[in-house]
Amino acid sequence: MKMTENRSYLQKYAMHFGTYMGIYWILKFILFPLGFHIPFLSLLFVILTLSVPFIGYHYAKMYRDKICGGSIQFSHAMLFTIFMYMFASLLVAVAHYAYFQFIDHGFIVNSYIQLWDELMANTPALKENKEVIKETIDTARSLTSINITMQLLSWDVFWGSILAIPTALMVMKKAKPENDGPVQS
Repeated sequence: MKMTENRSYLQKYAMHFGTYMGIYWILKFILFPLGFHIPFLSLLFVILTLSVPFIGYHYAKMYRDKICGGSIQFSHAMLFTIFMYMFASLLVAVAHYAYFQFIDHGFIVNSYIQLWDELMANTPALKENKEVIKETIDTARSLTSINITMQLLSWDVFWGSILAIPTALMVMKKAKPENDGPVQS
């Protein structure tokens, strides 16, 4: 009975913790374009990105301990974690769209193009692939705000689903059997 009750809370708490994760991702994303001007912020962005699985583990563990009574099956933990990352991805997708539609005006794409141009000028071996690089740059230039947002959303959901597997394996915990009578030796 208790596990059935806890499963009904799965979506509610996945949304709850997914909102916290999404806000974290939004704040982290602010560092990304700033990192083109201040390199330390790029390093901070990478460090904060690498900490995402640990935060996801912490939230899944909190869900197990506080909502599920200290035990959770692998499938339940996996579903919770996938949903949590999915809700976080949806929230940060709104911020991504707003940024790329109203703030960016091609800054990130142009910055990457400039980096490619510098890399090609300094690396003679890349000149062999000049046509492929030019096609890639042209494709990047043609992306709209919604295209970029959907790519990032897909990327976040994909990696969230991958991260859900080890997280669920680490969080799963069987319920302790309840003894109704005295233990016999």
